[in-house]
Amino acid sequence: MRISVIRKAHFNAAHRLYRPDWSDARNREVFGLCANSNYHGHNYELEVCVTGEVDPETGMVINLKELKEIIYEKIEKRFDHKNLNLDTEEFKELIPTSEHFCYIIWEILRKALPEHLDLHIRLYETPRNFFEYPPR
Repeated sequence: MRISVIRKAHFNAAHRLYRPDWSDARNREVFGLCANSNYHGHNYELEVCVTGEVDPETGMVINLKELKEIIYEKIEKRFDHKNLNLDTEEFKELIPTSEHFCYIIWEILRKALPEHLDLHIRLYETPRNFFEYPPR
């Protein structure tokens, strides 16, 4: 029997959507207020969905305590209250769009979870804007 286990997490981070090879006018045209030179922040909500076979010995797909610790150690501690442009290696050369951020979070968690488990994440930038990887 395959079951999905979903854990929610929350963290805050700031970013600026900006291409240094473009003019300020072009950045404002494409990225709007998100190109603000003083950055802006989001209260991110993250849903981590792990799917797999239920272990007949434990009755679990994954121990939720372990999943909680992985998300905290690998994602929340790494990104919470950070400026994504300035404080993270992941975005030194990459525009910190939520599309990119969603994929990076997936990559980090994929490496931290057992390979036999499927992983899907949903990252909420706002209550109305969210991003998923892999796409459904």
